[in-house]
Amino acid sequence: MKIAQIAPLAESVPPKLYGGTERIVSYLTEELVRQGHDVTLFASGDSRTSAELVPVTDMALRLNGKVIDPIPYHMMLLEAVMRRADAFDALHFHIDILHMPMVRDCLDRTVTTLHGRLDLPDLPAFYRVFPHHPLVSISDHQRLPMPPVTWAGTIHHGLPADLLPPQLGPGQGYLAFLGRISPEKRPDRAIRIAARSGMPLRIAAKIDAVDRHYWETEIAPLIERHPNVSFIGEIDERQKAEFLGQASALIFPIDWPEPFGLVMIEAMACATPVIAFRCGSVPEIIDEGVSGFIVESEDEAVAAVARLKDLDRRRVRAAFDARFTAERMARDYISLYRGLPGARMEAARLRRQLGEEADLQIVA
Repeated sequence: MKIAQIAPLAESVPPKLYGGTERIVSYLTEELVRQGHDVTLFASGDSRTSAELVPVTDMALRLNGKVIDPIPYHMMLLEAVMRRADAFDALHFHIDILHMPMVRDCLDRTVTTLHGRLDLPDLPAFYRVFPHHPLVSISDHQRLPMPPVTWAGTIHHGLPADLLPPQLGPGQGYLAFLGRISPEKRPDRAIRIAARSGMPLRIAAKIDAVDRHYWETEIAPLIERHPNVSFIGEIDERQKAEFLGQASALIFPIDWPEPFGLVMIEAMACATPVIAFRCGSVPEIIDEGVSGFIVESEDEAVAAVARLKDLDRRRVRAAFDARFTAERMARDYISLYRGLPGARMEAARLRRQLGEEADLQIVA
């Protein structure tokens, strides 16, 4: 198939540091190319891909200090996509809602994966106006707040099987927190759980401007009071493999309706079990007693730390291999693309083109 992947411009594809959506777009794009499809990626110019890259901006917007408003650049992105829309058998958007008024003419071969939370108060009214766009959820739980819309499927994220090699040894005896410093991610819970468990905690996380006050007033002082906690900051893919792989467990102490939780399957790929609070997608991702423990309180989390020795890290990795590879994710999306009512197979399109050219030659 000839497929367009349309990525956000905030980060490159893949992102240099933090960036879940752009990371998944990269994994999907590269796997689709590996499986023999003709893929065009619309993204920032500093993206790296084996697909055809259409660079809409010179660099990721988050890294460009001159950018104040991202909307004009995303309008440029949509213009670039629509100029070439007729060339694609399927168009796959990862930019939430911005494109929806513009794709009516190709709606029957368009799909949008919703990567974020859907319980925001402004969204139901929007989706009531655009109920016919084929949407993909990244967990079943993510769908719950939505009004009636056209769900094309739920497709869980996946990672390249060789991206994060499993580390089956005993590790270095610490708990890991990886992601973003924000109230809904609850790093304060992670700190208290580690302190009560008597284990070191290493925090590798970004701090967005909107969360700077939370960091300075609540989390940084808490870290200062607990000498077993160390803050590392943002880390890249190479550092992530060691950071997660050497940990005894990933602590995922969220307090919000997590749409997916990419870090959980990253830990599983490293054969590192996950201790996660029962929120959002967590019960869909973690196999209780196999890839980790699902808890509902800090007391239960502390008890789960004591039970980590009962888990076999080989089974943690096996759970990842069975459910969360990029190969599986790409197969699921190809099946979805082919099921779109207006999807066009490249071979059929070429046959039509050749037939039209033959008709022209007969007329001549």
